Amino acid sequence: MKRICVFCGSSAGLNTVYLDTARAMGKALVRRGIGLVYGGGRIGLMGAIADTVMEGGGEVIGCIPQPMVAREVAHQGVTELRVVHSMHERKATMAELSDAFVAMPGGFGTIEEFCEIVTWAQLGLHRKPCGVLNVERYYDPLLALFDRGVADGFIYPINRRLVLQETDPERLLDLLAGYSPPRVEKWIVRDES
Repeated sequence: MKRICVFCGSSAGLNTVYLDTARAMGKALVRRGIGLVYGGGRIGLMGAIADTVMEGGGEVIGCIPQPMVAREVAHQGVTELRVVHSMHERKATMAELSDAFVAMPGGFGTIEEFCEIVTWAQLGLHRKPCGVLNVERYYDPLLALFDRGVADGFIYPINRRLVLQETDPERLLDLLAGYSPPRVEKWIVRDES
């Protein structure tokens, strides 16, 4: 894996363990020589992980929509800051640049971005690993919802396997590195012309 996209909060949260874990994830990426792709912010968990990777000499590519740059939340100290026009373009750019995806604690945007990238895997648009770093059991309710979706027949069990989960950054990176995507029927065929 050359780069991992990390979706995470523009807030630091109320528990210092979230910031500590963002920094631990940044250090783990640097130790493995893996670059970071993220939302381009300089605040919250986003800023903490980006700063940690930069301080360790790693590569950081931020992708941020123009309106957020105008609000002065863009991180100008990263390796590369890609300014895009929309959230849709941001997600497509992040997906193109990344070999795997991780959700750390965050709000609606983090959850939406991660769920969309998992949906793309389900539809066969990519075969890259998707994992949840379940800090302080933050994602237990979402993971339980996924399990409920399986139990109630809305999510196929094979598709539930698209979401890896771990509480430790190093162990999650190990899971991502060893990922073998389940064989699911490709729902969407890209036009290769």
